[in-house]
Amino acid sequence: MKYIKPLISEIPWNYNWNYSAMSLLDRQSEGRQSGEQERYLQANNREFNSLFGYPNNSIKTSKYNALNFLPMNLFEQFQRLANAYFLILLFLQLIPQISSLAWYTTVIPLMVVLSITAVKDGIDDMKRHKNDNQVNNRSVLVLMNGRIVTDKWMNIQVGDIIKLENNQLVTADILLLSSSEPYSLTYIETAELDGETNLKVKQAISVTSDMEDNLKLLSAFDGEVRCESPNNRLDRFTGTLTYKGKNYILNHDRLIFRGCVIRNTDWCYGLVVFTGKWRKLHCSPMPSVTVGIDDNNHGPDTKLMQNGGKSAFKRTHIDHLMNVLVLWIFLFLCGMCFILAIGHYIWENKKGYYFRDFLPWKEYVSSSVVSSVLIFWSYFIILNTMVPISLYVSVEIIRLGNSFYINWDRKMFYELKNTPAQARTTTLNEELGQVKYVFSDKTGTLTRNIMTFSKCSINGKFYGDVYDKNRQKVEISEKTEKVDFSYNRLADPKFSFYDKTLVEAVKKGDRWVHLFFVSLSLCHTVIPEEKVEGELVYQAQSPDEGALVTAARNFGFVFRSRTSETIMIVEMGETRIYKLLAILDFNNVRKRMSVIVRTPENRVMLFCKGADTILCQLLHPSCRSLRDVTMEHLDDFASDGLRTLMVAYRELDNAFFQDWSRKHSEAFLSLEDRENKISIVYEEIEKDLMLLGATAIEDKLQDGVPETIITLSQAKIKIWVLTGDKQETAVNIAYACNIFDDEMDGMFIVEGEDNETVWQELRSAREKMKPQSLLESDPIDDYLTAKPRIPFKIPEEVPSGNYGLVINGYSLAHALEGNLELELLQTACMCKGVICCRMTPLQKAQVVELVKRYKKVVTLAIGDGANDVSMIKAAHIGVGISGQEGMQAMLNSDFAFSQFCYLQRLLFVHGRWSYNRMCKFLSYFFYKNFAFTLVHFWYAFYSGFSAQTVYDTWFITFYNLVYTSLPVLGLSLFDQIALETTYWTMISHIFTWGSLGFYFCILFFLYSDGLCLMFPNVFQLLGVARNTLDWPQMWLSVVLSMVLCMLPVIGYHFLKPLFWPVSVDKVIDRIHHCMSHPLPPRIRTRLKHAGSRRSAYAFSHKQGFGALITSGKTLKAKFPKKNSFPFKK
Repeated sequence: MKYIKPLISEIPWNYNWNYSAMSLLDRQSEGRQSGEQERYLQANNREFNSLFGYPNNSIKTSKYNALNFLPMNLFEQFQRLANAYFLILLFLQLIPQISSLAWYTTVIPLMVVLSITAVKDGIDDMKRHKNDNQVNNRSVLVLMNGRIVTDKWMNIQVGDIIKLENNQLVTADILLLSSSEPYSLTYIETAELDGETNLKVKQAISVTSDMEDNLKLLSAFDGEVRCESPNNRLDRFTGTLTYKGKNYILNHDRLIFRGCVIRNTDWCYGLVVFTGKWRKLHCSPMPSVTVGIDDNNHGPDTKLMQNGGKSAFKRTHIDHLMNVLVLWIFLFLCGMCFILAIGHYIWENKKGYYFRDFLPWKEYVSSSVVSSVLIFWSYFIILNTMVPISLYVSVEIIRLGNSFYINWDRKMFYELKNTPAQARTTTLNEELGQVKYVFSDKTGTLTRNIMTFSKCSINGKFYGDVYDKNRQKVEISEKTEKVDFSYNRLADPKFSFYDKTLVEAVKKGDRWVHLFFVSLSLCHTVIPEEKVEGELVYQAQSPDEGALVTAARNFGFVFRSRTSETIMIVEMGETRIYKLLAILDFNNVRKRMSVIVRTPENRVMLFCKGADTILCQLLHPSCRSLRDVTMEHLDDFASDGLRTLMVAYRELDNAFFQDWSRKHSEAFLSLEDRENKISIVYEEIEKDLMLLGATAIEDKLQDGVPETIITLSQAKIKIWVLTGDKQETAVNIAYACNIFDDEMDGMFIVEGEDNETVWQELRSAREKMKPQSLLESDPIDDYLTAKPRIPFKIPEEVPSGNYGLVINGYSLAHALEGNLELELLQTACMCKGVICCRMTPLQKAQVVELVKRYKKVVTLAIGDGANDVSMIKAAHIGVGISGQEGMQAMLNSDFAFSQFCYLQRLLFVHGRWSYNRMCKFLSYFFYKNFAFTLVHFWYAFYSGFSAQTVYDTWFITFYNLVYTSLPVLGLSLFDQIALETTYWTMISHIFTWGSLGFYFCILFFLYSDGLCLMFPNVFQLLGVARNTLDWPQMWLSVVLSMVLCMLPVIGYHFLKPLFWPVSVDKVIDRIHHCMSHPLPPRIRTRLKHAGSRRSAYAFSHKQGFGALITSGKTLKAKFPKKNSFPFKK
């Protein structure tokens, strides 16, 4: 297409570019906005779009390249205090007046340390390059020069038109142009963005939907898009499309974000609006269009990356401790050198002149003061081994070894997906053993994203449990015999049910059972698709609805097809067509939905399903006894962690319905207070319902989740669930996986819509948990009064019981503002579990940062989707689940595996081992350095403080690097708190006696005649080893040293549990007591708390889908589309 540069002044703008007021979240993320004011692009015109300097679609998480690796890595390494110290020491050793050691005593260890660290950093960065290439090299179909070609993700540019197919990841943020579905609808899954698995609908604009898949029309499309700059708002997009002289308003419903997955749509075409990450931009070719950015404010571009958070260099508490220790050791070294210099000055003035005849001063030494100054620097060089040059490299080797243990752990290997655990960083292993707070996503992390029909209650009868011949309840497992649905040729082969009594009731023609399943097959907004005869695929906007309709299908009530006015059901082989009269849509306030149909027998029926707390109030008084029985069944469902819905119906009089229909039409067409009027009309007809029963859907948890959370709780680790899902769904899962339980003293729900209400709800919760905390000095009030610059550590408060806290995203936005954040933190930290729902990705990161700032504890975030990346980066430790929501979480994590239950082993085994090993290493390392270096200090008192060395040069060079490195590393790599073997094996003998033999071999080799003859100037201590070992006093000294060193330690460990027991000692003593005095077996009973009943209602449905059904826009077209948008704009 010929490039024609358009003039902005010629574009007939008729759209007001005053965007809506920024919400709380906008204000919180205002600093993240890039300098771009608005975006301007033209379709199919790379030459024009390139003038703005928009980036391509590549991502980069790596740090180095081939050119900058060496200088950048050395610069980073010399920022470490120890490395900088030895670099300065090297320059001092080049001064002959003060150096009594050769320069290579420092150069060789320093080069080895720098090389090992550089190799490790290079390997880590190569892995990041590999992961980047894996994402950047994914294939996508692009429209180029009138034909579809395959290209890589990283080559996609702003203004390109791409083709996406079913189940394909969206490459970039695209403006939907057309699709295979009627009215150019496209179904997408946004699990990576907001954690929700229910499908959402996007619709192309009218002017482009008619192009369909006509490559000629799409190639000729040269529309111009002018829209808002890149931002992190997932629920907002504002812009205009100019095409053929007309302007079309663009909104959020027209844009599909990167990271979404195309579902139930054969194909769709989209115009790329936002891509990859910012690079340095050129000047705008158009004066009226501002696209340049501040070089100091680079940021991401797509919504997915805008919500990804900033990467931060994570350092452990051990790193900070080592820096402090090195600094104190350095100061101690300077103090020793000063003492020795003073000693030299005193010795020179009192005794030194006696030796000047045969040990005269050098010409540059004029007095004892000058000599003392030079001696200070000489001892500074000699005693340099006190500052550990190999400390950091030894730590890196230990961490690398512990990382390999995680990678090799077979108990963290997931066989179904053939995925092992991965330690994607080697710097945080010991931090795993110090975790106090775990922040977890819900969807895909705790749950499998699979909804299954598990149990039900119909007309007061319970279905779903399996009993043996003795009427004893049988636990359902893979070996349990499934119900045979072979009688139904339209049954879904993937559906499983185990209670045969329900099938028998269906076959016997039980009236209530039939009516129950008819209700499930009619009351929904599912769209059926039958590409092959008999193979039905349901496009369910809600996974709950999909599970219910599939259950009805398998029991013989098959939802076959629908139009905007009819629903076809195959009931036990008989086809019946119901006339669809109205859909009373679901919303979060009503917590129910209803359909009104006319049966083939000309009866008008209303079928309703929803929350039991709502429907119970709408039932006819005659259902009281049935309601009580059903409520008991709902309690059983709730205690099993199942998601429940109550099902009811009502037969309507024709005259009553006609009158109601007229009122409904008037309310629907009303221009003022429309929503309220519709709600009133709905309530007029949704009353006096007859109860049919209840459903129980299992939102399947990942394997071992409840057990893992119980273990974490027993270890005093607090679990907070941060999810974008609905409140009811999140709470239901919290009960299912033991974050909440029915024995809790209370659960607080914060859902205020302003600061004052949120504060009152939080303060009320604190009063109930610990009233005396508000009567005494409140640390929050003290903090707000003092207003310190550095956040202080909020102390822990012990509540008067077990409580749970639930807060939604909107209330959380208020709670994270100003002084309310401390009230939120103090309240939440007193609770057993915390559920934050309807959260944006950035809010997840803000909650993690809040805990980090004021609690001063180690935090861990775990998730599986791109919407979890920000909190994974914000936490001290980020764990990615390699699940079904893409690779973003794993690529940005520090550790990755496939199952949440592996977190238990990661923390309690590898974390504890790594922390204990690192602590023992530091103690051992500094001990052997002090033992070696202090010999020079004491020797100075016998050598006239003359800076003479006790050891030969090569021994000093290799002491830290070779001689003492292996014992320390061996202890730090292989030490375990509990060994798997309780007896000596052949390997134990080899390592014990072999190490002793190896020591003597090396000893005799270094002081042998051969080395002395080959290198007489280097190895001068011939025969020292042999003469020393022949001395009996030396062996006595070795034995006495071992006894004297071990006796205090053994005595301390023996007496400590008796006189100063800690919690571990008390637990061990309790275990020994229980083993010697076992308790009788406990009879398990189940307690009912009628007064504290909770609802297990959860229904992840979206408002407004009913109107879309009745309009007919979601239905497959039976004829070619000519006018795709007959409705009014």
